[in-house]
Amino acid sequence: MLCKNNLKEEGFHKLQVYIDGLEEKDGALISVLHQAQEIFGYLPEEVQEYVAKNLNIPISKVYGVVSFYQFFTMVPKGKYPISVCMGTACYVRGAEKVLDSIKNYLGINMGETTEDGLFSLDTLRCVGACGMAPVVIIGKDVYGKEDVQDMKKILEKYRNLEK
Repeated sequence: MLCKNNLKEEGFHKLQVYIDGLEEKDGALISVLHQAQEIFGYLPEEVQEYVAKNLNIPISKVYGVVSFYQFFTMVPKGKYPISVCMGTACYVRGAEKVLDSIKNYLGINMGETTEDGLFSLDTLRCVGACGMAPVVIIGKDVYGKEDVQDMKKILEKYRNLEK
């Protein structure tokens, strides 16, 4: 438990350094939340409270932003978060079948994380890459068209990185 607490303290220290380095704190909420999510992997209540306190804004405003923007998450994500675009072009070109293949292969549903903590699964409304439809994002890697037809092969690549 000590190790986990030390990591949490280190995370809050990194976040404080980031906040202290801001030239202007007014209007910095979204950038601070991005940084906090980068550090912690998600935005639990205690991180939101910390941000509110250090930016001198109400917790309700922080929560409102976190719950409004789909990018932010209040639950832990897998090491390799998977997002399937369900925008019109992707949907018409088979995104639902791709999503089903990922769910079946990983044995998880939307909003869940695999037991090994490697993958989590979500959908997005549109990623703006309609020419590549259907599009799947894993971490920061973008896959489209022919690539996503064999999601098992793509997901195995990430599993093999952990061996």
